[in-house]
Amino acid sequence: MKAEKLPIVRFAPRGADSFYEAVTEKVSAYFEKNQLSPYANTTMWIKTYFMLLLYVVPYVLMVTGQAAGNYWLYFALWFLMGWGMVGIGTAVMHDANHGTYSPNKKVNSLIGHILEIVGGYSATWKIQHNLLHHTYTNIEGLDDDISSIKLLRFSPRQPWYWFHRYQYLFAWFFYTNMTLFWMTAKDYLQIIRYKKHDLLANQKVSFGQAIFRITMYKLFYYGYILVLPILFSGMPWYLVLAGFLLMHFTAGLFLSCVFQPSHIMETSAFAAPVKSEGKMHMEDSWAIHELGNTTNFAPKSRVLSWFIGGLNFQIEHHLFTGICHVHYPKIAPIVKSTALAFGLPYHEQETFMKALLLHAKMLKLLGKE
Repeated sequence: MKAEKLPIVRFAPRGADSFYEAVTEKVSAYFEKNQLSPYANTTMWIKTYFMLLLYVVPYVLMVTGQAAGNYWLYFALWFLMGWGMVGIGTAVMHDANHGTYSPNKKVNSLIGHILEIVGGYSATWKIQHNLLHHTYTNIEGLDDDISSIKLLRFSPRQPWYWFHRYQYLFAWFFYTNMTLFWMTAKDYLQIIRYKKHDLLANQKVSFGQAIFRITMYKLFYYGYILVLPILFSGMPWYLVLAGFLLMHFTAGLFLSCVFQPSHIMETSAFAAPVKSEGKMHMEDSWAIHELGNTTNFAPKSRVLSWFIGGLNFQIEHHLFTGICHVHYPKIAPIVKSTALAFGLPYHEQETFMKALLLHAKMLKLLGKE
């Protein structure tokens, strides 16, 4: 398979006394003044154990037959596992694979592999999320997060088809299938594409190794998540399958509702690179590009922020991926005041529901010819 490397897109230099230089200095001063580490604290570790238990305890109860014959309890356990998947994905795995648990890379790597336990593959996730999404947010052809199926249009720079008129209605169905698709086919499709674009070297893995590891991880996942419950839960196979789907539909819908309003919004710039002297350039610096394509929501909701790993502070996350999310609520006012002082946008919605409604509005706008 001949490699077709992705085009190199360069952002404008940030320049002296830039926004990013100023905000980085102020955030660093905050940690120094308060004698804090930017890595995980005790609160983060407690949350980690809670999220793992939210997934593991219902599974153990279900697979050992504790809910046999009690349909309400049985499906409630699968439902809780769905929320456990959300918690692991947003508040545990995400931070670990960004390297924010500890300055020790081995600690982050170990915790990051929790993704394999819930059916994913860390190497492809890091390429899609850390390398492509965080570098080229909302840039068509480079940000994998907006490269979806043909039925969904997430950028005004993507081809339009007549059925996109109704995507604001049916997109939610596909959102429910997000994790199910991920845990079955997505990793394989990504590894083929990343091999084509010569991106696997970034994760120090060959194509053959990646295919082998994905297959082993999937066999392990489907073995414990479907085979063991069929054998030992005391429930018929079709109810096991129904519970499994309930878990994934719960996790897929909520995770999509967290991710999508962060970038697929009417306020997002969706800027495209311009070609000059044979090279692709962005008019803005990287940090300003991130501000223009990212939205925070529900900044005052402590419960939501706690559960979704601070991803409602998406601006802070994109600018400071090396800082653990438990610190976002404190550094957010610093980032906001600095952005406004530089005359830059700081997109923020007061509530989660308002952000979702505006995302739905954006889907409708993108559905227009």
